[in-house]
Amino acid sequence: MIPPRPAGRQGKSSVWRFVRDFRHDILTAQSDRLYRAWMAEFRGGVVHSFTCNHPDLVQLILTGQPQNFPKSPRMAAGLEPLLGNSSFISNDETWLRQRRIINLAFERGRVRQSFPAMWDAAQAAIARLELQADGSERDIEPETAHLAADVIFRSLFSIPIEDRIAGQVFQSFRAHQAAQPMVNLGALLGLPRWARVHRPGVRRSARRIRSLIRQLVDERAARIEAGVAPPDLATKLMTTPDPENGCPFSRGEMVDEVATFFLAGHETGASALAWALYLLSESPEWQDRVAREARARLAPEFSCVRHLETSRAVFREALRLYPPVAMTVRESRHEGIMRGRRVPRGAQMVISPWHLHRHERLWDNPHGFDPARWDSENGKECQKTAYIPFSAGQRVCPGAGFAMVEGPLLLSAIVGAFRLDPPATPPQPIMRLTLRGKDGIRLRLRRRS
Repeated sequence: MIPPRPAGRQGKSSVWRFVRDFRHDILTAQSDRLYRAWMAEFRGGVVHSFTCNHPDLVQLILTGQPQNFPKSPRMAAGLEPLLGNSSFISNDETWLRQRRIINLAFERGRVRQSFPAMWDAAQAAIARLELQADGSERDIEPETAHLAADVIFRSLFSIPIEDRIAGQVFQSFRAHQAAQPMVNLGALLGLPRWARVHRPGVRRSARRIRSLIRQLVDERAARIEAGVAPPDLATKLMTTPDPENGCPFSRGEMVDEVATFFLAGHETGASALAWALYLLSESPEWQDRVAREARARLAPEFSCVRHLETSRAVFREALRLYPPVAMTVRESRHEGIMRGRRVPRGAQMVISPWHLHRHERLWDNPHGFDPARWDSENGKECQKTAYIPFSAGQRVCPGAGFAMVEGPLLLSAIVGAFRLDPPATPPQPIMRLTLRGKDGIRLRLRRRS
């Protein structure tokens, strides 16, 4: 089965056309030759970028010399109203301090402690989907977003999505997503910070979300002081000191990080799960295998996770074909030579999981849906060198282990309860904050007997 993908741009493009297309959808703005190129240069006006697809270049930028390729402020600027200066945006000493605390908060055993939250959220989602499983065509993205947000709030603050403040954050985030362009035009063009203008709707929804998160942080701080706080992720983050200076996150920093965890965990989790469900709706054989595995092995015990091999292979394949963060951008701090090209200081170094995961010189059947590839020699090799759904190196997503438990578990629970049938029209991938369907991801659900 060859799932849908957008048509890449053919031929050359002017900088203004590129910027225009880039603001609406990153993928359709990219050249179709990126599925074959090891390194591609784009230059026009103030935009000078290099898309790096060769595994050696990806390794150099993300793992080998990350200090020479920090996160690009041009790309991060659009998220500043919501995320402040969180670990998703920051660089250098600020990022190092944030990451030290986060790494300790995600210490070994944290995913196991969050398993009951994932299980309870999955059961709540099945109850909601029971009301929709009539065989009619529906957009599954709102439900996967609801489910992923429920997991985040249960794991962070030990509250379900039905909690008053949690529900308001979720609804406000949907408004923010609708208003937020993929990039800030002023930042993309290299304008100074004071000249970058954010849409009024973006600023308004970001203020609303941050105000609600601050209420949750303030309430948790009071419970920590009173000695009655639950031992969840929020408590761990707020009480973990930086091992170098002994200072924990301030409340303002906690607002930044909670907003980041909600964006990273809710948006990416919802995207990956929705695409996985769609892929199974188009592949009845794999869907039946996941359902049989769920009936035999799914249980409200953390130990069941290691037995969900089929569900995990499907989820991993969904992350390959539809990586939630389809592109990330670093900035070159020094002039250098890469593959015979001069890379100037300040150049934008684009790492594209979308193209790397589908590179025609690396993968067998690169655009096809084939969960069995992970047992092949090609799949095993590419998983090591050309598979980065959670990035890599120092800035690898701290929730990667969490996601690889959550995703297969939720996928198994839903497919074990419902049969999925494909939509009349396949979804069209589009890159907004994450990789979503342009008009949603539609499919049909029927209750399994």
